[in-house]
Formats: sequence, structure tokens, C-alpha cells
Amino acid sequence: MRATHANLGSSGVGAAREHDRGPDVKSTDAHTAMVHRLRQGYRDRKVDADLLRKVLVAFIRDEVHKVGLRHVVLGISGGVDSSLVAYLAAEALSPINVTGVLMPYRTSDPQSSRDAEEVIRATGLQSLRVDISAQVDAYFEHFPQATVLQRGNKMARERMSILYDRSAALGALVLGTSNKTELFLGYGTIYGDLASAINPIGDLYKTQVWALAAAIGVPRAIVDKHPTADLWQGQTDEAELGFSYAQVDELLHFMIERRYRHEELLQLGFESSFVTRVEELVTRSQYKRRMPLIAKVSGRSITHDFRYPRDWKR
Repeated sequence: MRATHANLGSSGVGAAREHDRGPDVKSTDAHTAMVHRLRQGYRDRKVDADLLRKVLVAFIRDEVHKVGLRHVVLGISGGVDSSLVAYLAAEALSPINVTGVLMPYRTSDPQSSRDAEEVIRATGLQSLRVDISAQVDAYFEHFPQATVLQRGNKMARERMSILYDRSAALGALVLGTSNKTELFLGYGTIYGDLASAINPIGDLYKTQVWALAAAIGVPRAIVDKHPTADLWQGQTDEAELGFSYAQVDELLHFMIERRYRHEELLQLGFESSFVTRVEELVTRSQYKRRMPLIAKVSGRSITHDFRYPRDWKR
């Protein structure tokens, strides 16, 4: 059922007030006040870091233990998302049961590796470094005209293949590090960085990730730096997307959490081109958030009828 919310087109102001002002002026004033209240209410919200930390730590511990395992593995990029997950996993399972893998490419920013190493030191995780340059370059010798996007996707999938290989070797689950903003925008590589066994931060918008990371002690330099997948030199998330995470998180809050329609979002003061662009990104990337579509030809089909939870009968 669609969430209810105020009709932004209604003034809600008694007709007997301010007789010297016309109805259009009163309606405009009421609308402006409503918009201010709604958007300021969003901006004034605070993350309950203590509660959120407890919930996510318990989630990691419970989901790993219920499948009979004790270990997890994750990629450590030096960014805030993987750093936050590393801190949560170390608390949930103890550092000896968490392996962080650094997987630089030859053009990766050296600062990313330094930040990743700082996270390893701070959390005490087990660690491994695997340079992916050789295998990525060997592949693209066959496709020298490959685009930057193709190369970036290949690197993301190469890294995930390493994590799943290590998960098999260690008897571990792969932890995801994609946040809710990225998942809704499709800003990630399917079967690359979007893959995982469990994802503790997939229901946190990027701005919430920043707030929680700062609260639990992720190094300030990591929290404050410009987000980047480090897929090519000079790449930053916000430059590639064309808007900031703060801007899009506010829009997604009203679009997704409050279920505002396109016209209602415009009434809230969001630019039409921005709303349209984000709506298109969310719609076009739905396939990245779903299991592969299966053609139904039997009585009980996976994803259609056979839809038990992942831990059924346990």
C-alpha cells in the first residue's frame, strides 16, 4: 500500500485569515512552508549509531553462524563502505575470522592501498594482497579497443572472482559492501562488486554509511575523502553520476521511502531533469537487484513458486 503524505497542493490555511492577501498568495505561502518542513525534517534526521551498530553486528554474526561457518572474506578498497563493513565484521566475528583482501590494479591510486592497510591495522583483520594487473592486462591483449567501462567492469568481476575463490579456500562467506544508494542507482557491476553472500550495509544510504562510519571510528580521512571505485585514474563516483550523494539520497528518501510520485517530487523543489534521470537509473537497473529471470515452464519454478528463505529447514 502506498504511504500517505500531505497534499502539497493544499494550503491548509483558514479562509478567514489575512483578508488583505489573495488566496493564491496564501496558498503559495502554505506550500512553501510545507516543503520547508518536509525537506528540513529529512535533513535533521540523525542516525542512531549505537542501535544500528548492534543490529548490523548481530546480522553478520547470525547469518554466518546459521549456515555453519565462522569466517568471512571481503575486499578492502580503502573506501568508506568496505572500511565500515570491515569494522562491523571484526566486531561480529573477531578479527581472526575476517580476511580482508586488497586487490589493486597498476593504475590504482596508491592512497587507496594506504587507506586499506590502515583499516587492516586498526581492525586487526587477517589480510591478503593480490595485484590484479597481470590477469586483467592479459585478457585485454585480446581486446585492445575495449572502453574504460569494459575495463572497469572486468576489474570489478576479477576482484569478486578472487573473493569467491578465497571464500572456498577458507570456508567463508563473502561480505558485500554496496550501499543502498548504489543498489538503487545500479551504480555497480553485476556479478562484480554487487555480488556477495550477505550484505550488512545494503539498506543504508551513502550518507548513512558516512554517519555510521564516523560514529564507530573509521579513520576520518577515509570518511571525508571523495568516494571512488578507483577503476581508472581520476575517477570519482559523484563526477561520474553527475550529482552528489547528499542530493540523490534526499531525492531517494522521498521517491522510495515516502513513495512520492514524479509531480509531487517536483512540488518539493527537485529539478525535473534530476528526478527524471534518477527515476530512469532506478528503473533501468532493476535487473541488477533481481535473481536471473527464469522462463516458467513447470508447476514449481525457482523465483516464481519455490521461494523459501535461504535458511529454510535450518
